[in-house]
Amino acid sequence: MTDREPVLDPALMRKHYRAEGIDETELADHPMEQFGRWFALAARDGLLYEPNAMVVSTADAEGRPSSRTVLLKQYDEQGFVFFTNYESRKARDLAANPYVSLLFPWHAMARQVIVSGTARRTGRDETAAYFRTRPHGSQLGAWTSTQSAVISSRADLDTAYAELATRYPEGEQVPVPPNWGGFRIAPQSVEFWQGRENRLHDRLRYVTREDGSWRVERLSP
Repeated sequence: MTDREPVLDPALMRKHYRAEGIDETELADHPMEQFGRWFALAARDGLLYEPNAMVVSTADAEGRPSSRTVLLKQYDEQGFVFFTNYESRKARDLAANPYVSLLFPWHAMARQVIVSGTARRTGRDETAAYFRTRPHGSQLGAWTSTQSAVISSRADLDTAYAELATRYPEGEQVPVPPNWGGFRIAPQSVEFWQGRENRLHDRLRYVTREDGSWRVERLSP
């Protein structure tokens, strides 16, 4: 009989947050400016691994949800941008139901940013401009992957990549795949969550008004 690893009880896993809180008077007037402040802190000194990683949650036409982690590539007053295969599951979901949620899980800082909004595709010029900044291998990968589709083996994927690498060697321009591009998430609400002692967290949420301005409301933890 072999020794078994002890069973971990997740109910006993606790972290006691001791971070300073956030107050309404400290917030920027616009949620994207406030996001920029927090994002700069998250990216500083290598505190977090890939601070631009965010969980993107979508739902299909029947309301069946799905989530995955993607990388934020742009943000401004118009919203948050990521790039993907337009034939992927998330893209199909967004074509049927444009409502989406983003979650930035900055655990090391006891912080989260939670976004609710609607998605629309970026223009081809914007997509091409970003595609040109990607490493050569990532450009080839965008052509290789039929994202979310069932494939027969890893070997087939590697073979397809090798064929593309021969067709477009390093230094040669790779065309932008026609089925690949960006989504811009226009926020309707943005919540800034700060962990506090005794699970009495600070939750401050920006919500859009009809005139396009923002109001801030405090949520109970």
